[in-house]
Amino acid sequence: MTHRVSPDVILMDAVMLGMDGFDTCRALKFGPGAVLSPVIFMTGLSDQQHILKGLRAGGVDYITKPVILDEMLARVTTPIVNSKLIQSARDALDSLGRAVLAFDADMQILWGTQKAQDIVEPTAEDLDWAVMRRWMASCAARLVSATSDLAHAGLVFRFLCVSATQERLVAVSYQDSGNKNAMLQDGFDLTAREAEVLYWLTLGKTNRDIGAILDIGVRTVNKHLEQIFQKMGVDNRTAAAIAADRVLSREV
Repeated sequence: MTHRVSPDVILMDAVMLGMDGFDTCRALKFGPGAVLSPVIFMTGLSDQQHILKGLRAGGVDYITKPVILDEMLARVTTPIVNSKLIQSARDALDSLGRAVLAFDADMQILWGTQKAQDIVEPTAEDLDWAVMRRWMASCAARLVSATSDLAHAGLVFRFLCVSATQERLVAVSYQDSGNKNAMLQDGFDLTAREAEVLYWLTLGKTNRDIGAILDIGVRTVNKHLEQIFQKMGVDNRTAAAIAADRVLSREV
């Protein structure tokens, strides 16, 4: 439902069949497609451990039953106002076409602009999160930005800052592959687009990933690969990648 509507606030019970409220809250609040709506637990579980568990799961408040209606209405007002202010800021980033991700201290993605999600999702399985975690910890400790770029898995990550809410904000972009594309284009007499497709193939991307990165259909990627294989004199992806790597290895 949260992918179809944007609730002002979510009142969450803790005890539910199947997935409990704590796991549901974590699923809603963490990850690239995190829901901004504030989650307030409203449950009969009143032990301190449950209250802490709800807050650590991403909830902003915890109301125990029996619920006093006036108190509940008063307590939802501030989170709603704050949520709308945060959403306005993120909408501004989206409208400017900025690719920004927010991480917590454990390198878990809290949220990301749509452009950032489009860039990272096709590459997520190739990212070495141990490398990312060390880089992020170093950047946060030194509070560095412009000199702290990390080139990894065909992407460039730039540490921006640690926000007032302790979010690690990172800009992400595609690694400049212009020189590599030109080498592949000249080396195999490819078109510019064919060179781009071949470059991402050498990085182990699937046809679907390549289509998402270059904003073209999977069928179009398939057609480009047919032409690429013919021009290169190979008949499969592995052979094409090996031949392309030989050309790229000449780069000084």
